[in-house]
Amino acid sequence: MAEPSAALLMFISARHAERRVQEAVLAAGHDDLSPAMMRIAGQVAEEGSRVTELAERSQITKQSASVLVEQLSRAGYVSRVPDPTDARAKLVVLAERGRDVQRVARREERAIEREWTRHLGVGGMAELRRALSGLRAITDPYL
Repeated sequence: MAEPSAALLMFISARHAERRVQEAVLAAGHDDLSPAMMRIAGQVAEEGSRVTELAERSQITKQSASVLVEQLSRAGYVSRVPDPTDARAKLVVLAERGRDVQRVARREERAIEREWTRHLGVGGMAELRRALSGLRAITDPYL
C-alpha cells in the first residue's frame, strides 16, 4: 500500500483533534451543539465576526452560516450586536455560554498538544509546529 500523502496525514490528525474537542464539549454538557455549530462558533473572532466572514472561513454558504448562527443564538452560545464600524451591519459575538465552550475546547487542545509532545518529543513537536507554520504562509488566506 502506498504511503499516504502529507495532506492526508495532516487531515487525519486534524480530524482526530476535532473529534476529541467535540467529545470534550459534549461531555461538558453542551450536547445541543452539532459539529457544524461547533465549527462555525470556533471561527468567531474575539472582537466579533460578520456572518459573511464566518461563512468564508468555514467554507460554507452565507445562507448555511446564517442558519447555524441563528441556531447558536437560540441556544445562547452567541449574540448579535451592532458593528461599531458599520451601523447597517451586525457582529456575531460569543455569549457567556459560548465562552464556556471555548474554554473547554482550548483545554482539550492543550491536552492534545501535551500528548503529541510526549509522542514526538519536544524537538519533534517544535519541528512539526515550524513546518505547519511554514505551510500556513501559503495555505491560510486569513493571515
